[in-house]
Amino acid sequence: MFPIHRSRRLRKNEIIRKMVRQTTLSTDDFIYPLFVTHGRGIKKEISSMPGCYQESIDEVVKNAKEVYSLGIPAIILFGIPEHKDEAGSGAYDDNGVVQNAIKAIKDAVPDLYIITDACLCEYTSHGHCGIIEKGDVDNDKTLAVLTMEAVSHAKAGVDMVAPSDMMDGRVAAIRFALDKEGFDKIPIMSYAAKYASAFYGPFRDAAESTPMFGDRRSYQMDPANRREALKEVAFDIEEGADIVMVKPALSYLDIISDVRNTFAVPVAAYNVSGEYSLVKAGEQLGWIDGTKVMMEMLTSIKRAGADIIVTYFAKDAAKILNK
Repeated sequence: MFPIHRSRRLRKNEIIRKMVRQTTLSTDDFIYPLFVTHGRGIKKEISSMPGCYQESIDEVVKNAKEVYSLGIPAIILFGIPEHKDEAGSGAYDDNGVVQNAIKAIKDAVPDLYIITDACLCEYTSHGHCGIIEKGDVDNDKTLAVLTMEAVSHAKAGVDMVAPSDMMDGRVAAIRFALDKEGFDKIPIMSYAAKYASAFYGPFRDAAESTPMFGDRRSYQMDPANRREALKEVAFDIEEGADIVMVKPALSYLDIISDVRNTFAVPVAAYNVSGEYSLVKAGEQLGWIDGTKVMMEMLTSIKRAGADIIVTYFAKDAAKILNK
C-alpha cells in the first residue's frame, strides 16, 4: 500500500531497469529470411519491403556473411526460380536455385545455420502451395512433391527444413522421407499454426507467389480461430515436428502464448512482411520512431512466449543489441 510500495523505485534509471527486466532479446533469438533468385550480380530491392532484396546466389552469400558477422545464428531461404510450372518442379530440382544457394553459403559461411522453406508457392505457375486438381489444392498429391523438395534440400546440405504449406499430414510425410534417405538428424520446424492473413502481401511481391486465382483459405487457418491452433500444433508434434511456428506474430500473440503454455517444444514466431512494412512505411512518413517500434514489437513477440523469431528486422535489431 502506498507510500510503502512505490513501484517507481525500480524504474529510476536504466541500470535498475535492466537488472529487473523480465524479457530480454538476443541475436540468438533471430532467423533472417533471404530471397534467392537466378542470375548473377542481382540485388533488387523489394519495393514493398525497404531494405530487403531479391538476390542472386553470389549476393546472397555476401548477405549471409554479414548476417553471421552480426551474431545472427540462422537464415531461412526462399527461392525464386527462373521458370515455374503447374507442378512446381523447380522446388525439388537438385540443381535448383535454393539447392545451389545452400551449397554456396555452406562453403562461404560453414557455421551459419541454414533453414529452407519447404513449400511450392514460389515454384508453381499458379502461385498456390500445392498441386491443383479441380480448382483446389490436392492435399495428398502435394505431400509427394513436398517430400521430394525436403529430401532435395537435405542432399544439398541444409540444416533444417520448414514446411509452410499447411497440408494435412505433411510433417509425417517429410519426416518419413528424410529418415528413409538417411537424413534422420535433420530437424523439422513446421509452420504449425499459419493463418490466412492479410499481412502476407509484401512477401508475395518478394517471392513472386501471389495466387493466380482464388486464395489460400482452404488450407491456411481462419484468423478468427484460436482453439484450432492448438489442434494443429498437436498434430504436427505427433507427426514429428521438432519446432512449431505461429505465423503471423504480432496479431497472434495470444496464439503464441497459448502454444508456449500448452506444449513443451520450442516455439517460433514469424514476424511477417506486412508487420515489417507497416513499420518501415510509418518511419519513412515520419509518423513513428521506427527503431523503437521495431524493438518494442520484437520484445512483445518474445514476451508472448516465442523462443525463436523469424524477422526481416534481424540485422537492424542485431546492430542495436550489439552496441
